[in-house]
Amino acid sequence: MQSHLEHMAKKRHIAHGADGDDLVAPKKVTGKELSEAEELSARISTLVEMLHEKGVINKNEYGRTVAMRLHEISKAGAFAELDEEL
Repeated sequence: MQSHLEHMAKKRHIAHGADGDDLVAPKKVTGKELSEAEELSARISTLVEMLHEKGVINKNEYGRTVAMRLHEISKAGAFAELDEEL
């Protein structure tokens, strides 16, 4: 008989895939298979929408904050490239 810990480890192994990096258990694909970036984007958008509907976050403020963060990351990358060239 399996111990509770063995059962949970097996359950976690199935839920995360053999290599542990899947976001959810594999599912039957009925349409075009999404890239990891597309799936992650859809998941984040859904989460933000749900949190906004429940009043946990302000979707507009979140959007502005993400835009600023992406701009900062982009600028830092551009400066790093310039620094390498010099």
